[in-house]
Amino acid sequence: MTQNYPNPFNPTTRIEFALPKSELTKLTIYDLLGREVQTLIDRELQAGYYDVNFDASRFTSGVYLYRIQSGNFTETKKLLLLK
Repeated sequence: MTQNYPNPFNPTTRIEFALPKSELTKLTIYDLLGREVQTLIDRELQAGYYDVNFDASRFTSGVYLYRIQSGNFTETKKLLLLK
């Protein structure tokens, strides 16, 4: 998974990732308190490259985390929303 672009962003950003094989995949946005604020993907995805847009126009400025879980793989990164 690459870092979202642009970062910092207002109000949309792109999250890109690749899957080597078909897996149940979940891409979730969290606030800094660990509360889930939005799920972008929660389904079986085929192997390949993906580009997901995150529209944060309804969120307040600040640092958020995004986590991808696919099979045994999990990765978390930060994103910064500046309004």
